[in-house]
Amino acid sequence: MKIDLGGYAATIDEAGNSARVAEDCGYDGWWAVETQVDPFLACAIAAERTERIDIGTAIAVAFARNPMTVAVAANDLHAVSGGRFVLGLGSQIKPHIERRFSMTWSKPAARMREFILAVRAIWAAWENGSELDFEGDFYTHTLMTPFFDPGPNPHGNPDIFLAAVGPLMTEVAGEVADGIFCHGFSTERYVREVTVPALERGRAKAGKELEGFKISAPGFVVARDSEEEREAGANFVKYQIGFYGSTPAYKPVLELHGWGDLHDELHRMTKAGEWDDIAGIVSDEVLNTFAVIGTPEEAVAELKRRYGDIAARLSVGAADGNAKLDPAWDSLRA
Repeated sequence: MKIDLGGYAATIDEAGNSARVAEDCGYDGWWAVETQVDPFLACAIAAERTERIDIGTAIAVAFARNPMTVAVAANDLHAVSGGRFVLGLGSQIKPHIERRFSMTWSKPAARMREFILAVRAIWAAWENGSELDFEGDFYTHTLMTPFFDPGPNPHGNPDIFLAAVGPLMTEVAGEVADGIFCHGFSTERYVREVTVPALERGRAKAGKELEGFKISAPGFVVARDSEEEREAGANFVKYQIGFYGSTPAYKPVLELHGWGDLHDELHRMTKAGEWDDIAGIVSDEVLNTFAVIGTPEEAVAELKRRYGDIAARLSVGAADGNAKLDPAWDSLRA
């Protein structure tokens, strides 16, 4: 299992430094997160400041863009990084697409499937010089003149990972992507009972087996020797669980465990602006179902138990993007 670092950063320079530190510490991959910086620009700087580590977007918001712009950016990043780039895409949720990005939201699973197929069609046209002729329900790309054709990428095309929670989007990942980011707001039971079967259905649609498909496991992890630090980390994760649990799209994860009422209350609280109180209603049972909390040695053992037989990668996060501040690293690497 490869261990990756989620590169939360407030500036592009900070993102590049985070990637360099992650490589120095021996991480296998570094992911640019689309929060306060553009993830493609962050990956460009990361590519220049690293030599070995995988770099990618986790995630870039697909529906804030179009397949052509994403195909170009991913192709450039795969070239400049020497074949180390992974294109990680996600849908975001309707309010952000419509109100933050002023873009169209409709049929997210079907739209994402078509988006990825369009990106692959564009890459194929560059790779073999064929006519670009992609016509779908949401995207149409039928013009590619030599002036705009960069030609084949010397490193081939990057892998595409898709972030997914619901069964429909997960099926899309299995059908048209190379890997999946299991959202942090997932549990072992949800991954095994919902995610993996949906991936298998998607792979079957493409005439493929699950073998070779890459699963990046969810990573709410608090691995600290100090009880005080574990408690502080647990409180932070409770807030994250409360934040995600308030979103209707993620309610099925809670419902699987019989916690649908928790979503309803969290949703009410966030609508009322009671953000400071949401962590307080997340019980220890809920916390420990979503998160792995313990000493570094205990956390590693539990991560292996939960996901060691199904996951190819695991992403861990440092709040400030600085991997050197994570004392769990030596145990995770071992």
